Amino acid sequence: MSESEKMSLEQKFSLRSFEAQVQQMSREQAQEFLVKLYEQMIVRENMYKEFIKHQWGLEPISEQ
Repeated sequence: MSESEKMSLEQKFSLRSFEAQVQQMSREQAQEFLVKLYEQMIVRENMYKEFIKHQWGLEPISEQ
């Protein structure tokens, strides 16, 4: 396992806590949650892309 794949003790605890919460959800709640989680992942990915573009100076020149 690479360094980036290793979890801290705090992250492991958070994962176990999350796992317990998911176990208490109904199937419908879990499905709704999964869709929202995926949506958040997409938004985060877009934010990272924009941040990298900005940091690397790859933004298109805006026309005014």
